[in-house]
Amino acid sequence: MKNSSGPQLLETRCCIAGGGPAGMMLGLLLARAGVEVVVLEKHKDFLRDFRGDTIHPSTLELIYELGLLDEFLKIPHQRVVQLSGQIGDETIPIGDFSHLKTRCKFIALMPQWDFLDFLADKGRTYPTFKVIMEAQVVDLIYEQDRVAGVKAETPAGPLEIRASLTVGADGRRSTVRERANLKVEELGAPIDVLWFRVRRLPSDPGQVLGRFSRGKIMVMLDRGDYWQCGFVIAKGSFDDIKERGLDRFHQDLLGVASFLRDRIEELNNWDNIKLLTVAVDRLLQWYRPGVLCIGDAAHAMSPVGGVGINLAIQDAVATANLLADKLAGDRVTTADLEMVQKRRLFPTRVIQGVQVFIQKRVLSRALENTRETSVPWVLKLFRYFPILRRIPAYLVGIGVRPEHIQTRENIHR
Repeated sequence: MKNSSGPQLLETRCCIAGGGPAGMMLGLLLARAGVEVVVLEKHKDFLRDFRGDTIHPSTLELIYELGLLDEFLKIPHQRVVQLSGQIGDETIPIGDFSHLKTRCKFIALMPQWDFLDFLADKGRTYPTFKVIMEAQVVDLIYEQDRVAGVKAETPAGPLEIRASLTVGADGRRSTVRERANLKVEELGAPIDVLWFRVRRLPSDPGQVLGRFSRGKIMVMLDRGDYWQCGFVIAKGSFDDIKERGLDRFHQDLLGVASFLRDRIEELNNWDNIKLLTVAVDRLLQWYRPGVLCIGDAAHAMSPVGGVGINLAIQDAVATANLLADKLAGDRVTTADLEMVQKRRLFPTRVIQGVQVFIQKRVLSRALENTRETSVPWVLKLFRYFPILRRIPAYLVGIGVRPEHIQTRENIHR
């Protein structure tokens, strides 16, 4: 619908701000259930580096429940069946996914843009699904005290979408949660992460969860022909690192991954190194009349464990399970939105609590310890008692209170 004297106008049952994992999964599930939904993504495509690329067994199980697993696994990916960590010169096994009671007993490492394209393509098979790219939400529409939709900017001009429910899935810098005046509780993060990629050679060591050596920590994800690297630094120290120069930074990297020596010069300027400012927070209340936040918009996660994507997807599934039928009947109440928060708050608290503990008690202390790193006795137990490896594998691979798809597919497509 076009208004010649003002912004373009649209109406829908649910408007989702943000085409990330939470927003796209929720859009797919609602459209599959016959609910009219519009997803707004501010970028023109999903091709952005340094997004989380881990698809955990819990998410793969959901894709199986949608009947899409075989097709999904045809997308190029790498499989991680076991997690290990390198401390000094010792490699310690930490997690073993082979015992999980899921169809896929591994983490799939896949570029997030492939994952999002897959969800978007499946959503477009339903007539009630619409995704608008290059549409950045800038404000909310209010009717009295209720959110009634969003205002967005697009290359074609301003856009207003009226919706029975607006969902903020627009990340940790969420415009929706800001405009809805939802209060944020900061849990603190003493670390930041520098993201970059380095060419991978067949002779390189295998996949490990993290490398610890003399006050340096680096995560390296096997992406086939390159390593996706995350170098952990103290919060706010990036400017100091740049001031010391690239040569010093190269030496820091080689101190934890010496096999990169013949490729380290690929990082020939700071533009190749991106700063991820780590934040751990959550909303005190995820909703108000007419609006709900999920995923990072409701609870920003640390990169510890790589579980943020999967927690966001669990939020989306819970939201669809609880609200799809009510949205179809246009009768979502504020009490219904409260039920989503009640359902997802406990796992969020548990996972964030574990992340904050690891950041403060493990990572911060490791960054301060510049002596030769030794293996803590607790981790040595994982070597001698393999059954213990199932615990971190479950927490990382499945999580707390995993969701399952309860919405039914509307066959009238």
